[in-house]
Amino acid sequence: MSYKIVGDSCLDLTRQMREDSRFQIVPLTLQVEDTMIVDDESFDQKAFLQLVKESQECPKTACPSPEAFKKAYECEEDDIYVITLSSHLSGSYNSALVGKNLYEEEHGPKNILIIDSESAASGELNLAMAICDLYDQGLDFSQISRQILEQRDQQQTYFVLDSLEYLRKNGRLTGLQAFFATALNIKPVMGADHGVIIKLDQARGVSKALNRMCEIAVRDLQSSAGKRIAIAHCNAPRRAEQVKAELERLGMTGPIVITETAGVSTLYAGDGGIIVAV
Repeated sequence: MSYKIVGDSCLDLTRQMREDSRFQIVPLTLQVEDTMIVDDESFDQKAFLQLVKESQECPKTACPSPEAFKKAYECEEDDIYVITLSSHLSGSYNSALVGKNLYEEEHGPKNILIIDSESAASGELNLAMAICDLYDQGLDFSQISRQILEQRDQQQTYFVLDSLEYLRKNGRLTGLQAFFATALNIKPVMGADHGVIIKLDQARGVSKALNRMCEIAVRDLQSSAGKRIAIAHCNAPRRAEQVKAELERLGMTGPIVITETAGVSTLYAGDGGIIVAV
């Protein structure tokens, strides 16, 4: 049986995975004032960060259309897994569902699993890598579907950003008390509760906040043996390596994968942001 993994463009694939035909990205659109940017392989992170820096307006995103997802399902592969941003953060999940309905109305039933990652960035990446692992084990569509949803439910996402401003202005911090301690260089350690952003702790300075994030991640794990961790960074490879080294120092023995953020993650994480999924 053949398979394909479809992700919205918050699935921050590694460079090697971008060249793998088993993966396809259905891009969101980014908007900075009057400039529209499709978050595909042409995305230029440094140019985008500069554009945002120079703008007086908050950048925005638009999710892919159902038609775009439907087109991605029109392929020869037997099984399709679709991984989207948390439905609390984007309309991608609903678009993917509607796209499945449109596909089946025209072509009939197909093995298509739409996964609300309840995460973003490295969280989506972790699920994509897990699907590949399960196929390598020889499992079928129903077995993989069950196991990947169980992993989704157990997965934890953590992040430390230099600023929460873009998340706040785009309404992604609903119900979370505003954080105003920037003058003291206090950095919050953030997480997700079934896709809803929450604050976990804080520390003075980014370096201490990153180390605190690692401590929380290791504390939350029931067992760290062989557990894979994905780290996504926005123009911050040194910070990503710091997090990797700290996790290893704290006893994490599984593989640790580092990737760069694409457009959506770059917009919300901002320059220097780090997102970790376990």
